[in-house]
Amino acid sequence: MVRHNNSNAQSSMNSNQYHGTKTRFQDPDEEDGVESSNLEGSIEVVDRVTDDVTMGGDPDVSFVDCGDGDDKTSADYYFDSYSHFGIHEEMLKDLVRTKTYQNVIYKNKFLFQNKIVLDVGAGTGILSLFCAKAGAAHVYAVECSQMADMAKQIVETNGFSDVITVLKGKIEEIELPVEKVDIIISEWMGYFLLFENMLNTVLHARDKWLVNDGVVLPDKASLYLTAIEDAEYKDDKIEFWNNVYGFDMNCIKKQAMMEPLVDTVDQNQIVTNCHLLKTMDISKMTPGDASFTAPFKLVANRDDYIHALVAYFDVSFTKCHKLMGFSTGPKSRATHWKQTVLYLDDVLTICEGEAITGSMTVAPNKKNPRDVDIMIKYSLNGRRCVISKVQHYKMR
Repeated sequence: MVRHNNSNAQSSMNSNQYHGTKTRFQDPDEEDGVESSNLEGSIEVVDRVTDDVTMGGDPDVSFVDCGDGDDKTSADYYFDSYSHFGIHEEMLKDLVRTKTYQNVIYKNKFLFQNKIVLDVGAGTGILSLFCAKAGAAHVYAVECSQMADMAKQIVETNGFSDVITVLKGKIEEIELPVEKVDIIISEWMGYFLLFENMLNTVLHARDKWLVNDGVVLPDKASLYLTAIEDAEYKDDKIEFWNNVYGFDMNCIKKQAMMEPLVDTVDQNQIVTNCHLLKTMDISKMTPGDASFTAPFKLVANRDDYIHALVAYFDVSFTKCHKLMGFSTGPKSRATHWKQTVLYLDDVLTICEGEAITGSMTVAPNKKNPRDVDIMIKYSLNGRRCVISKVQHYKMR
């Protein structure tokens, strides 16, 4: 079932939907720069929406040994999932993702010329190739999965063996042939920004190898929250379990409610403003900063029902000549990250101007830090609906 189709949609926003500093990220296909200002406040992204990037289906994940022993940790399985070419094909075909990185590197060659670069989680080596072509003195591409072997061949085939060194292993365990690097570049973001991400790995590399005035790319990431009407799809995905061919499978419904859904949301479903929850400065933050509790206030822009909260993130490269970046929001061009839908137990009836207030707590799972535990406290004191509740979610 195709959930939504937001191709050819216009993304013009009402000025009251975002509060704070305005930022316009360029479409990766555009030649012009971006209009920008300080990102410490809220961000308004007014991205030109074009036809969605065609994505393949779910990647076929094969598990291959990354370490020497038979006893694998959850992290080992995470790395193994990146051994299959399918997941790399999906990411490379994500034009918003890949073209933004390409534009950041090619349009800011002054950052890379004659510099030592560390590519964390290099995959096929595409970012390393961009950096080498931009004039980097040397690039160390670190990849733990079996894709490292392919990356070595790709580097050699394209004539960059003298500039790019592919190192197979975990950042936390390898040693670089150099004491320091000038730039760390990585595409570390996961669904919901923090699910199965490599943020802590990037921070480890930063603290161990980056020079004092070095550059981390990207250096800013922001998480947002909004609310949507989603009766039809919630009925299909959640209420379905109430009666399955005449049988009560409500126990699965309870589990389904706790698992956030990664999917594409139609911008016309958005009922409220989009609230900035958290901005992380990758060049300064500590690993503990990825655990947080943030308040939110979502004000309805029309009378409607609310079935779910939706989270998405923006990524920024602030060290460029002009601010560059991209958004994974519903009003921006589609990416493979899509959005993260968190269904509410109850349907909220909200009137224009009324607000859902509350807080979101986010923390890595204690058993598997690449998973994410989410708690949402929310309340609505409206004319047609009064509610106060706490819900827990687990991204696995």
